[in-house]
Amino acid sequence: MRLVLALASLRRNRARTILAVCGVAIAAAMLLDMVMLSTGMRESFRQLLLSRGFQMRLTPRGTMPFDTEATITAASDVTAKLRARPEVDLVSPVLGASVHVLRGDSSITTFALGVDPQAQGDYQLAAGRDATEPNTLIANDDFLRATRAKVGDTLRIASGFDPQLRTHSGERALVIAGRAKFLYLASGQLAVAIPLRTLQEMTGAAREDRVSLFMVRLRDASKVPDVTKWMRTALPTIDVISTADAMARVDERLGYFRQLSAILGAVSLVVGFLLVTTLVTVSVNERVGEIVVMRAIGVSKAHVVQQIVLEGTALSVTGAVLGTGLGLITARYLNTILSRFPGLPAAIDFFLFQPRAAWTAIGLLTACGVLAGLYPAWRAASLPLASTLREEAVA
Repeated sequence: MRLVLALASLRRNRARTILAVCGVAIAAAMLLDMVMLSTGMRESFRQLLLSRGFQMRLTPRGTMPFDTEATITAASDVTAKLRARPEVDLVSPVLGASVHVLRGDSSITTFALGVDPQAQGDYQLAAGRDATEPNTLIANDDFLRATRAKVGDTLRIASGFDPQLRTHSGERALVIAGRAKFLYLASGQLAVAIPLRTLQEMTGAAREDRVSLFMVRLRDASKVPDVTKWMRTALPTIDVISTADAMARVDERLGYFRQLSAILGAVSLVVGFLLVTTLVTVSVNERVGEIVVMRAIGVSKAHVVQQIVLEGTALSVTGAVLGTGLGLITARYLNTILSRFPGLPAAIDFFLFQPRAAWTAIGLLTACGVLAGLYPAWRAASLPLASTLREEAVA
């Protein structure tokens, strides 16, 4: 009965109610987007790191993967030492380098990964076959478009270029064996994957058996702290970065986004609260005589308070539900803009939808609706009956 009366009160001024719901929906959309922003990129990055099951990365001391040209020497010995541990399930050595696709008098520079195809965790094969032979490579769609090549073509690829002599070094003829999606590279970045030994020979890294990093997958994720401790003792010249360590570094760099989302989320909550409070207060002021008459004929204070609180709650819930859909649309649009940030992996999402985020936004706005109706409800239920009736009669 109270809900029916609350909805009837809102329908009296349809235009005002619709505008209020639209305002709350905009606030809800903003709140949802800020909740998604505060947790989305972090969760997206965590999912990316664990997408192929590798919980640990080993890099040259003091650097992040591919930040510098620093490498790890004696990669085969390190691989053997890691594989000797019973907790280790898979070891993937990776060498990063820039190579040049030779096309007549010109060349196209691309990023190359030297990998072990049997243990790689850098790409997902989309078509063709893997680069299991020394003279083959895997390419992404951006590379194929830029070179106008296709699976099965043979390309002349060099690893170095002398600008003074204008000559290339480390040239090889490689066959495109397949097409793949590279997981950790930025959108639009040209990339190929070449067997590790082949790329080492092309770049001169074979003599010292150099690689850029190792990715390690354990059989039991709970063993990561113990294995990390052992690695830091057994391999003192190498930095060991677990997923937890990487997430801690990401949290430091994402502090700005969290502060921004917290501030804007709080602003959206305040706007929604004030909007609902204003509308309910105006509605109550217009119905003072009606409320006093209800109280005079025996309607309890609790009934009046509950009806008015339900009006604010109905506005908030309706606006929050509509705002959820609006927030998802705006989040997708904003995500396409932010994903163009240079150097950011294409798989990273700034706004990652999680059911918990949607329920959080709806719950917060519903609570605001309840709180927004409390003051005008208490004020209306506390009006003195005799004097208010006399004032309304005179008016």
